[in-house]
Amino acid sequence: MCGRASLSKTQKALEQRLHAEFYKEDLEQFEQIRQYNIAPTHLHPVVSNENPSHIQMFKWGLIPSWAKEEKIGSKMINARIETVLEKPAFRSAIQKRRCLIPFDGFYEWKKTSGGKVPYRITLQEGQIFCAAGIWEKWINPNGQPVYSFAVITQPPNELMSDIHDRMPAILLPGQEAQWLDLSLAGASVLQNISPYPDQEMLAYPVSSRINKVSTNDPSLIEEVSDNSPTQGSLF
Repeated sequence: MCGRASLSKTQKALEQRLHAEFYKEDLEQFEQIRQYNIAPTHLHPVVSNENPSHIQMFKWGLIPSWAKEEKIGSKMINARIETVLEKPAFRSAIQKRRCLIPFDGFYEWKKTSGGKVPYRITLQEGQIFCAAGIWEKWINPNGQPVYSFAVITQPPNELMSDIHDRMPAILLPGQEAQWLDLSLAGASVLQNISPYPDQEMLAYPVSSRINKVSTNDPSLIEEVSDNSPTQGSLF
């Protein structure tokens, strides 16, 4: 599962990396997000196939168009690459609604004999990367649209396998345009995605303060040399 991430870069850096710009309203929302401790139900920037020249703020946790309640999204934060073509909640989106989800790191908890230890996983130089995602438009009871997304996940590379049994489907830069190209069928683009090269990634332990979703400050992305395992919920 990928259920916690970071995006600590500036508006300018994000726009340059994605070759897209924020709308005014989306930029105002971006400036208020929890940059160091992003979790499901939070708003997060994405670039969709429908509007690839703009960065929009969607809600993390996919809400199918047929859903009766918005809260179903909290259970659909990830879509497994092995089954996304088959699951009723995802199979339409993978063909018609794909998006790029920028992060500069994500968190996973390594199981140890004493409990779970949080790790932050980044690219070697700490640059922005894009995970493959799918999105949906849901109309709430007030008639207003709610845009949401799920992160595609896949089996881990060698680096991640020591920490967790899943990782985000991180796209190589050359795959990003293909992911948004709906002339390519879902099955076609999925088969080209392999776990990101582990030699280009870095993993290090971080403070257990990351466990509390409301905590959000730059110290959360710093490496710690002495960390205590944690028990219980991470949300």
